[in-house]
Amino acid sequence: MPEIKLIEIREEILADNKVLAEEIRDLLHKKRTFMLNIMSSPGSGKTSLILQTIRKMKGAFKIGVIEGDIDSTVDAEKVLREGVTAIQLKTGGFCHLDASMLQKALKELDLSNLDLIIIENVGNLVCPAEFDTGSIKNAMILSIPEGDDKPLKYPLMFTVCDVLIVNKTDYLEGSDFDMQALENRVLKLNPAIKIFKLSCKTGVGVNTWTDWLEGEVAISNYT
Repeated sequence: MPEIKLIEIREEILADNKVLAEEIRDLLHKKRTFMLNIMSSPGSGKTSLILQTIRKMKGAFKIGVIEGDIDSTVDAEKVLREGVTAIQLKTGGFCHLDASMLQKALKELDLSNLDLIIIENVGNLVCPAEFDTGSIKNAMILSIPEGDDKPLKYPLMFTVCDVLIVNKTDYLEGSDFDMQALENRVLKLNPAIKIFKLSCKTGVGVNTWTDWLEGEVAISNYT
């Protein structure tokens, strides 16, 4: 019987993506531009958080947004109404953004005139965690209605992120969400992760988040 030849396509794709992601990071460092990749499930509040962040920071920083969706430009349109540059990436069925997609988007932006670029990745807790976009920091959003067990189900996402944003804290009262259990599970996977608890609806906790982000952007601008 002939021997089966096994070709590891996935490993090759991820390796090539990593090389390109490092090239993007080098470019961002040269341009002194901070790029943040935000990931989450659909409906967790990515766009709401981005809009809140823009409103808090656009007076002090020049911001651009890269929106990733399988289809539609609805989120990019919301960003444009805030007076901020937006690039829409339609993935055409892909459930994540990768470095090659980001490279195309960055060519449409004047990096010399931007302090902060925010990526809104495709809503998904699996694929986006595997593909490095070239961002300086990765953040994920977990909303209270999703439950506190997500670190058990999607450990890679919590492992690759520098920041966890727990959104919709206004839903805590009356829910069975165990914040302490969540923190214990997340910190076991990633002891260095920063956790912010907020509500985009009420605004509670948003300033703490944007204060941290402003500090990170300022560091990028001067190093």
